[in-house]
Amino acid sequence: MSEPVVAPLINHSGEVLRLDGVRKSFNLGTPLETEVLHGIDLRLCAGELVALIGPSGSGKSTLLNVIGLLDPPSSGELYLLGNPTRSIDDEARTRLRNEAIGFVFQFHHLISAFSVLDNVLMPLMIRHGRPSAAEIDLARGLLEEVGLGPYADKKPTQISGGQQQRVAIARALVTRPPLLLADEPTGNLDTRTAQSIFELFHRINAQFGCAVLVVTHDPRLAADCERTVQLVDGLIVSDESSASRS
Repeated sequence: MSEPVVAPLINHSGEVLRLDGVRKSFNLGTPLETEVLHGIDLRLCAGELVALIGPSGSGKSTLLNVIGLLDPPSSGELYLLGNPTRSIDDEARTRLRNEAIGFVFQFHHLISAFSVLDNVLMPLMIRHGRPSAAEIDLARGLLEEVGLGPYADKKPTQISGGQQQRVAIARALVTRPPLLLADEPTGNLDTRTAQSIFELFHRINAQFGCAVLVVTHDPRLAADCERTVQLVDGLIVSDESSASRS
């Protein structure tokens, strides 16, 4: 493989994410109160690629929202880069989420009126307005990394679904996050394209050193991850490394 166009992320050595006894309930204090997560303990370290699997209704989306600092836990604690997060205010939560986490969704949510390059730059433009020349170079380098350098000036509607998902991955990496969360990133893609996207996650994980947590329903893709965490009825029922599965 050739030398990377983009320098690797700063090596956030050791633990990136830790959940201690995390519970999440909805409709607190009402007759409809429902606990969805029942005491989750989870660790993710820099450079890990981990699959989160489980049946529909198992709490995967709720857990991802908690990990992504979109919803606070009802009890327990979530540490991101060593920072406790449950009691921080909304401003601090938003700042930490924007600085430390990249998101890739099943639906890539690209803005059709903007170019591929501007879509990648969007998190930086939201953060502080007009991007610098160095940031534009970074975004172009990321597009090279995901195989889309020649498409920088095209609109999302002019490229395929798999290519659009690659743009979304580049966009998630442009802030250089130590944690990348991917929610069913291949769910809308055919088998061959899904496999190529997953291979890209492997390459990004190895090259940039970020921790990657991927929610997937595809057991073949989950089997390619070094760890698989299974969630059933709001509880982690297994957490296995690829070595223990072989």
